[in-house]
Amino acid sequence: MTAPVFILDPLKIPDFSGGEIVLDGPEGRHAVSVRRMRAGEDVVLTDGRGRWMEGVVKAAEGKDRLVVMDLGSVSEEPAPQPRITVVQALPKGDRGELAVETMTETGVDAIVPWAASRCITQWKGERGLKALAKWRSTAREAGKQSRRLRFPEVADAATSKQVAALLAKADFAAVLHEDREYGGEPLATAELPAEGEIVLVVGPEGGVSPEELRLFEDAGAKACRLGRSVLRTSTAGTAATALLLGRTGRWS
Repeated sequence: MTAPVFILDPLKIPDFSGGEIVLDGPEGRHAVSVRRMRAGEDVVLTDGRGRWMEGVVKAAEGKDRLVVMDLGSVSEEPAPQPRITVVQALPKGDRGELAVETMTETGVDAIVPWAASRCITQWKGERGLKALAKWRSTAREAGKQSRRLRFPEVADAATSKQVAALLAKADFAAVLHEDREYGGEPLATAELPAEGEIVLVVGPEGGVSPEELRLFEDAGAKACRLGRSVLRTSTAGTAATALLLGRTGRWS
């Protein structure tokens, strides 16, 4: 198993090798009190943006202080290609965090919360800011758990017009639409780019409205389906991401 991943706060990896560094605060508390790291164990330190270095635990002090030594040189993981962005309609309850967690663990590169017309949940005011913060915190923690060095970006909530603008710039854009009579093609056989940006739209439980579907198709997106079963909005993005990672060779 690879070494556990911890984030330096602020998210900056110092450009040096050798010496020591101290993890404290919430990250140090997680390492010492939750993970119970001990002297001699290997760790990986990352900024969550691809820069990382290896080290060895020198000491665990108190409840929230981890001293790491024998730091290796700073490396940078190349940005994966093609980049996969999922536009996720806002689910009910805590299903949004579930979607973010599993998409992060699977390997998505960016997540865009979308206030679709048929969403029961709407992010407004302080409530919306708190919900967005939860999504970002979930992506950060899931990125650590899955030992990623590049955590997915979670954008501000987007309107349908903003989603259409994003789709128009993509090298491949698709809306997951389960209506088999609509004429969409299977995502499993769609022609995909070897590099660039792939953007997928996952609608709410009530589906993408006809008006939104026309808007997105006018922006260049294709209507695609995953399979014979209809997935919930909180699982469709994860399933689609896994399919694309396999098809593009990123899981090879």
